[in-house]
Amino acid sequence: MVDRGASALSLPDDWPAHPDPILALNRMGSFDWDLDSGLFHMDAQAHEVFDLRPEEFDDNPVSLAGRVPTAEAHRLDALVAQAIKDGSENYGTYFRLRCRDGSLRWTHTQGYIRRDETGRPRRIIGIVRDATQEMGELEARREQAAQDEARRRQTNVVQLTTAALAHARTVQDVIDVLKDTHGLTHLGATSLVMGLVEAGRIRLIAEGPAGSFVPGTDITRIDEPYPMSEAVRTLTPRFIESPQEFADRYPILWPHITDLNITSAAYLPLIAEARPIGAMGLLYSDRYGFTPEDRNVLIALGSSIAQSLQRAMLYEQEKDLATGLQQAMLPRTIPSVPGADVAVRYRAASAEGSLGRDIGGDWYDLIPLPGGRVGAVIGDVQGHDTHAAAVMGQLRIVLRAYAAEGHTPATVMARASVFLHELDTDRFATCLYAEADLSTGVVQVVRAGHIDPLVRQAGGSCRRVTVDGGLPLGLSAEFGQLDYPVATLELGPGDTLLLCTDGLVEEPGTDLDDGMQTLTALITDGPTDVWELADMLIDVAEERAGDDDVALLLLLRRGLDVQQPGGRLQQHVAPGDPEALTQARHMIRAAVGAWGARERSDEIELVADELITNALMHTEGAAIVTLRVLTGSDRRMRVEVEDSSSALPRRREAGESGVSGRGLLLVDLLSDVWGVEARGGGKCVWCEFVVRERT
Repeated sequence: MVDRGASALSLPDDWPAHPDPILALNRMGSFDWDLDSGLFHMDAQAHEVFDLRPEEFDDNPVSLAGRVPTAEAHRLDALVAQAIKDGSENYGTYFRLRCRDGSLRWTHTQGYIRRDETGRPRRIIGIVRDATQEMGELEARREQAAQDEARRRQTNVVQLTTAALAHARTVQDVIDVLKDTHGLTHLGATSLVMGLVEAGRIRLIAEGPAGSFVPGTDITRIDEPYPMSEAVRTLTPRFIESPQEFADRYPILWPHITDLNITSAAYLPLIAEARPIGAMGLLYSDRYGFTPEDRNVLIALGSSIAQSLQRAMLYEQEKDLATGLQQAMLPRTIPSVPGADVAVRYRAASAEGSLGRDIGGDWYDLIPLPGGRVGAVIGDVQGHDTHAAAVMGQLRIVLRAYAAEGHTPATVMARASVFLHELDTDRFATCLYAEADLSTGVVQVVRAGHIDPLVRQAGGSCRRVTVDGGLPLGLSAEFGQLDYPVATLELGPGDTLLLCTDGLVEEPGTDLDDGMQTLTALITDGPTDVWELADMLIDVAEERAGDDDVALLLLLRRGLDVQQPGGRLQQHVAPGDPEALTQARHMIRAAVGAWGARERSDEIELVADELITNALMHTEGAAIVTLRVLTGSDRRMRVEVEDSSSALPRRREAGESGVSGRGLLLVDLLSDVWGVEARGGGKCVWCEFVVRERT
């Protein structure tokens, strides 16, 4: 009975527990080892296994030293001693012995330990057999398993590299993937070189390890005697299997890379759509030659790399075109505006997976207007592509044109919406237009689906200005809702108006209001210099690396050092809109004070209010209020109220208990001169007030 649990058998890890019985019968002999006397008896077959003649062995184990190498003998002695010490009944192991001709061959032995009734070991009987064939088969299986594992590893590297390349958007992304520790280096390559075909030449884009650059190879002709040129020229890979082969085939290149300890190399053409777009070289320092499997894996990998590289090149070309288009559409320079400091910034969206940049339809603009006024525009066309950039450019141009024509902010926005709708595009745009009179600080704001503006006061506090808005441009025209409410706010000297797109505010998982509060806090704590503040805000957007563009315009009102000779403000007042009437009064009060006519501010405000009220009560449309400063022989403040009715106003006498009829009488008493003018299908009632010259 053999006690397998107590066995001291020492076998290779993948050797079967029960050797093939047929193999076991091949050249097998037996032995009987008397432990008391030390005699080691072997039969004739055992002598053959040890390649001994009977007269060459005297039954003394020491006589086997010439056949068993010293290291193997020590291992066998230790194995037997351990089995005896452990109380095991048997042991077994493979060992090498030296034949008569000096060659080594594998042998297997197995012994059974016999003990007396006290447990003392007395003798060992066992077998020895020639194991050359089975160990050869084992080595073959091991080698095959190693090759299979290498193929699996290479295939896995190809799969991982291909998966990583699927996310590469630029040529540099492709290079980074290939140089990554989980990339080609797992194929055993020390480094890689890569070149792109451009105008009949190869431009090197990846140079291998530090110090490996070969002078004169950054740009080479395809017909030059270099392996990369040869791979491109012939469209076939070049496998170099030894340093000598490298030196013989490429004697010009070899002297420059001998210090790199290159033992072999593979140069692969990168072919896409049946034409070479480049070549890649893999350099090895610890291998010689390439098996057919190695070559197939590398060729397949080269094909995958070529497809990714072509995709990256097309992406970069399209991106360069789109970026150029977008830059051409944005203002090249921002005009200098007397009385204001203006800072603008633009940041393109991060591409998918924080790889590269995308383009979009965000834009800003600053439009100088007559009378010390300036128009500030911020907008965002839907989408992130060349079409969005093209639509943005057209919108920017028409908004500038409508504003320069002198239209009111509401009209500018309505006309821009109609224009976008008539472009026959599926895009819409959000926009905010602010028209500021820098002499008075009065700002009229119109919003088309865009986020609200912010105002930072000279003291540093910042607030969000809520502006009633209309539908985005394009949509308001489509649904026939072209009325855009006008909000009026006032910028004091040192106050800053901030307009931005939602890329500066919105973050995934956060509410827009929370984003506005965060932005307000940032501005409050930010630098006082408008350009430094703009840099800080765009840096915040960079750190966040959001997937939306960011456009930013900051306008700080400094206040004019020299009073402008004249000014002009205009406000649209819709019927049934008390807020618009309040905003018109606010505009008039602020303008009169800023233009140096405070001594007559009550009179001007009262007369203007009367004219606006009459226009709204006695006509069916809206009123357009215009306030301007006239200079000449004297300085006058002129108020104009335009409506759509051609009926002229009549001066009436009010009775003692009458509640109306005193309007024109009031205008006549308080103003220095007034009158009525025909305006197209309607009329304009105007009045003028002489005011003191500014000192």
